[in-house]
Amino acid sequence: MRRIFLLLLLAISIQACGIYSFTGGDTGDAKSFQVNFFQNNAPIVEPGIDRNFTLALQDLIQNQTNLELTNSNGDLIYEGEITNFAIAPMSATATQTAAQNRLTVTINVRFTNKLKEEDDFERSFSFYYDYPATQQLIGARLDTAMEDIYERITQDIFNASLAKW
Repeated sequence: MRRIFLLLLLAISIQACGIYSFTGGDTGDAKSFQVNFFQNNAPIVEPGIDRNFTLALQDLIQNQTNLELTNSNGDLIYEGEITNFAIAPMSATATQTAAQNRLTVTINVRFTNKLKEEDDFERSFSFYYDYPATQQLIGARLDTAMEDIYERITQDIFNASLAKW
C-alpha cells in the first residue's frame, strides 16, 4: 500500500512539473514566433543597433520558450522600431560640467498573437545606461551599454507578451 502511495505521489509530482514554466512564460497553443527587423528611426543613428536588438529579442524568446523561430506566418509576431537613442548629462560637478552621462534607448513594439487577439499590444519600452562623463561611449563601453539595455528591454517585452507581467 505504501509503495502504491509513493508511486502515485511521484506520478503527480512529475505531471505537475510539466505544467510549470521556470520563465513564467505562457505560450498557450502557439507553436512559432517571428521577430521582424526593428528599424532604427531614432534621431541619432548608431549603426548596427537595429540588427543587434532584433537578434537579442530572437535569442531571448528562443532560450526561454519552446517556440520555433520562423520568418513568416508565426503565431506570435514581434515588430516595431527603435525610436530613441539619446545621451544626456545626469549629474554635474562643482565646476558645472557633467559628471555622469546617461544613454537612453526606447523601442516601440507591436506584439500580435494570431491565436489570442486580446493579447495584442503596441507599447514603448525604454532603459538606460549611466557612465562617467570623462569617458566616451565607444567600443567596448558602448557594447556593454547596449548589452545591458537590450537585456532589460527584451526581458520587459517577454514579460509583457508572454508572462503577462
